[in-house]
Amino acid sequence: MNYIKKNYIDSHWLVFIFQGIIAFLAGCISLFTGGNRSADILPIIGLFLLGLAMVEFANSIYRSYNRHGWAVSFLVALFDAIFGLVVLVMVNQPPIWHLTILATYTILRGIFEIVIGFNTTVDPTDRFIWLLCGVTGAIFGIVIFNSGHLPNIDYVRFFGAYMLILGVCSLIYGVANHVQKQEYHEAALAETRAKRSSRRTKKTKKSA
Repeated sequence: MNYIKKNYIDSHWLVFIFQGIIAFLAGCISLFTGGNRSADILPIIGLFLLGLAMVEFANSIYRSYNRHGWAVSFLVALFDAIFGLVVLVMVNQPPIWHLTILATYTILRGIFEIVIGFNTTVDPTDRFIWLLCGVTGAIFGIVIFNSGHLPNIDYVRFFGAYMLILGVCSLIYGVANHVQKQEYHEAALAETRAKRSSRRTKKTKKSA
């Protein structure tokens, strides 16, 4: 199980880059777009969640060929897709529904990231990033739930702040894992060369 989770996190670093860009843009639009109606911004949020789902669905297909981590990736994609569709369908409902959907999504995603962070075999830096995103999601989800009494659509701004943090963390994570992948590749090459050199030395000694 740990092997699967490690492969889910450490491989295909481009997925985290794409997701980071999408989440960052969603956060900027939700946080800085003007307006006093959540119905004006919610369709954009729904489309961005569907964008996250499409990236993860493509990732699950890629992983199915390698036969590792595809189930986790598929579940994440399904999660984003369901909430993206729910957001789009519920655009014309009262704001309390919008608040509830965004808060539920944020808390559930935070819990998932905390579980991933505590149950992986990756290094402490990677684990810290996952836990940071998870704790941030749980906190912002609770804040969104308790922000219904605030004026205007502050709960959308809170959601935007969370997505902004998620996007930045995903970008950092993707870049860091790309660097790690290169380092592992170089280390593997160095180990292979060392083994070949050792074999040649042994053969030379035997022939002598």
